[in-house]
Amino acid sequence: MEITTRDAGHVIIVDIKGEICRSEVGKTTLHEFVKHQLESGRRNILLNFAGVAFVDSFGVGEILASYTSTQNLGGKMKLACVPNKMNLVFKITWLDHVFEIFDNEAAALQTFPDA
Repeated sequence: MEITTRDAGHVIIVDIKGEICRSEVGKTTLHEFVKHQLESGRRNILLNFAGVAFVDSFGVGEILASYTSTQNLGGKMKLACVPNKMNLVFKITWLDHVFEIFDNEAAALQTFPDA
C-alpha cells in the first residue's frame, strides 16, 4: 500500500494505492497514518480509494479503526472513489450505513464543514 496526501483547504485528501491488507508487515498501517494526521491537528480527512486494487478483512478493520479514531476526536472522515468490490463488502457488512461514501472527491469535499 502506498499513501500520498494532498491539501484541499481544511481537508486532507489521502490517496491510497495498492492493497490494504495484513501482508504489509513492518509498514505503516492506514490507521497509524490517520492517527498521525489527527495528532498533527488534521480533523477533516477524505480517503480516496481510486487506486485500491484489493482490501481484506484486516483492511476493512483499518478503515473502521481510522473512522472511529477520527470521530472520537470530533473530526470527520469520508470515503471517495470506492471500487465496486470494496463497496459490496461495505454493503454486506452494513458499513455503508456507517461511512459517508461518495462517487468522487468533489462531491465529498462539498460536505465537509467549513474550517
